[in-house]
Amino acid sequence: MSGHASETVIPFPNNGDPLDSAGRSVLGLLQRAVAVTEENSKHAMDVAHKLAHQLRAAEDRIRELQADIRYYKDRADRADQWLHQISVEIEQKFFASAESRSHQALSRQTGPQDYAPRNNSGPRPTRA
Repeated sequence: MSGHASETVIPFPNNGDPLDSAGRSVLGLLQRAVAVTEENSKHAMDVAHKLAHQLRAAEDRIRELQADIRYYKDRADRADQWLHQISVEIEQKFFASAESRSHQALSRQTGPQDYAPRNNSGPRPTRA
């Protein structure tokens, strides 16, 4: 043997040892797993970003719809107030005058005094 032991390279056995083959297979599978995991992670992040965008859009739409609800509820309340005021006016103007006419008619109904003969022979006594 020569004195150049430091320059001597001992090759890694590559003679088809099943242990070496198994190690290389495990490393290959590990690299594939890393690649698939990275791809799945990227896909999951893309989906999460898309869903977050959709959620923000839905929240904005909900706010718009809530504003519309408030607007139309206020308009419905105002319309209800107008209808109430109109119905009160109708009752006061039409039914109140009809009632007063019917009360006047009832008070003008004929009674026994209307059928009794009248004494037109002289002036009526006045009450003092």
